[in-house]
Amino acid sequence: MNVLLLVIPIALALGGLGLCAFLWALNSGQYEDIEGAEYRVLSDD
Repeated sequence: MNVLLLVIPIALALGGLGLCAFLWALNSGQYEDIEGAEYRVLSDD
């Protein structure tokens, strides 16, 4: 039972960290041109 007192805050902290990373990626514009990335991989410059 005492383990839950340690595991639950760690899980919540990791979830919050993941949410912050997602929001950072969303605000930095990494999801703006999703279709263009697949064509840039195939093109030879």
